[in-house]
Amino acid sequence: MGSGKSTIGPILANALGWEFVDIDKNIERKAHQRVVDIFAAKGEQLFRQLEHEALLDLVSLEECVVSLGGGTLTTKENFEFIRQNGIIVYLQLAPDKILQRVKHKTDRPMLKDGSGKPLEGEELRTRIDGLLKTREQYYSKADIIIPADTMKVGPTVDEIVKRLRGLLP
Repeated sequence: MGSGKSTIGPILANALGWEFVDIDKNIERKAHQRVVDIFAAKGEQLFRQLEHEALLDLVSLEECVVSLGGGTLTTKENFEFIRQNGIIVYLQLAPDKILQRVKHKTDRPMLKDGSGKPLEGEELRTRIDGLLKTREQYYSKADIIIPADTMKVGPTVDEIVKRLRGLLP
């Protein structure tokens, strides 16, 4: 979350001549609801089921860049499915950088309290730290890890393309 997937993904896809797919946007189209509203009305468990179904729908696509949600990889089933069907790129950011990028966002369900109010200050920092701690065990197994804290978009895309070339048939 806040790593730049929605910015870098389409540019990367364009550089490769591939299609770009944002999994959250696919879920929103299919459910006719925003992700934040799905979380609020139906909970994370239903959202994760919709997310898994959206992944399965993508298996027939070739040559595409898929922007995953921050929690997509956190189930063993999703992680293994993605590992078998693609290349995982992790845009790695320090918690401070993530905090800086998401602190004014209101559409991040994982950054809200139990009543749906966006977290602020130390509570927000604690949540980001907790999510990263939980998710890092999956993220660290990515095929390509890009330390994106200080890299601009262009050099980030160039680095991903360079590393992909070594992994693609």
